[in-house]
Amino acid sequence: MHEFIAALPKAELHVHHVGSASPETVAELASRHTDSPVPADPGALAEYFTFTDFAHFIEVYLSVVDLLRTPEDIWTLTHEVGRDLAAQNVRYAELTMTPYTSIVRGIPAEAYVEAIEDARQAAERDFGVALQWIFDIPGESGIPAADVTLDTALRLGPGSLVGFGLGGPEIGVPRPQFAPHFERARAAGLHSVPHAGESTGPESIRDSLDHLGAERIGHGIAAAQDPALMERLVAEGVALEVCPTSNVRTRSVPSLEEHPLPVLVEAGVTVTINSDDPPMFGTTLNAEYAVAADLLGLDEEGLRALATAAVDASFASDSMKAHLREEISAAGR
Repeated sequence: MHEFIAALPKAELHVHHVGSASPETVAELASRHTDSPVPADPGALAEYFTFTDFAHFIEVYLSVVDLLRTPEDIWTLTHEVGRDLAAQNVRYAELTMTPYTSIVRGIPAEAYVEAIEDARQAAERDFGVALQWIFDIPGESGIPAADVTLDTALRLGPGSLVGFGLGGPEIGVPRPQFAPHFERARAAGLHSVPHAGESTGPESIRDSLDHLGAERIGHGIAAAQDPALMERLVAEGVALEVCPTSNVRTRSVPSLEEHPLPVLVEAGVTVTINSDDPPMFGTTLNAEYAVAADLLGLDEEGLRALATAAVDASFASDSMKAHLREEISAAGR
C-alpha cells in the first residue's frame, strides 16, 4: 500500500509555504541568519518542532518566518518546496502563501511576488510540478494584515494566484470581520478558501460560509460535531481540506484514532487529504494518505478516489484536471 501511495499521482490543496520548509532548508536559512533562535542543525529541529499547543505552534512557525529576510530566501524556499512535493509524486499543488509576514519584515511586495513567480516557473521546469498560489491573511495580525494581503493580491497577483484565504489561530479571530476583504477578492475572480473549524467549533465554519463565501474550508473537522452543518456542506458542494496528523500535533484532536475523518466521510462530505506544514509535523502527503487509508479502510481503488477528489476540488484548469484524472485512473494498473 505504501508503494502504491508513493507512485500515485496527487494534488495537494492545503500546504503552507513556510510550513513546508524541510529541515535542510530551515537549517540553511538559519545558518544565513545566525541571530535566529531556530537551530542551524537539521537534527535538532525535530525537538524544536514539538508543540505544546496551537499557540506554541504559531510561535515556532513565526520564528521560521523570521528566517525569510530577502527575496533570495523566498526563492530558495519556494523552489525547494516544489522539489519536495515532486518527490512525493505531487503533480499539482495550491500553495498557501502569506505575503504579509514577509512584507512587514521589509521585503517589498513586488520583490516577494517576483521571487515566488520565478521560483514557481523554475520548479515546474526542474521538477515537473505545477504550482498555483493562495494568498492568505494571517488572522492574528488583524485588519492591517488583511489590507496588505488584499492589496498585494489585487495589485500584483499573477495569473497563478487562484485563491484568497485566512489562516493563523481561529480562537479570538472572528471570521466575519474579514468579509469586505473576501468580497473584493471574490469580485476579482479569486476563490474563497478560509481556515475554520480546526481549533474552534462548527460556528467558525458557518461564519466562513455565510460571511466569506467559502468554496472550500481549510480543516473544517469541527463539522463532524454538527449533522446539519455536514448536510449543508454536502448540499453546497463545499469540500474540506483535512490534515489528520496536523490536527493531532496541534492538539486539536486527541489522537489519530479519534480523528473525525470517518464521520465526515460517512456523512457524504467531500474530503481531501493534505499535509498542512509537513516537516513541522513530522509527516508527508504520502504519510497522510496512509493515515487516511487506515482510518477509512481504503483499498487501491479507494485511494484513487481520494486522489481524484482533490483534483475535482482544486482550482486547476479543466485541461489540468482531465490530465490528472487520467494519470490517477491509470496508477497501479
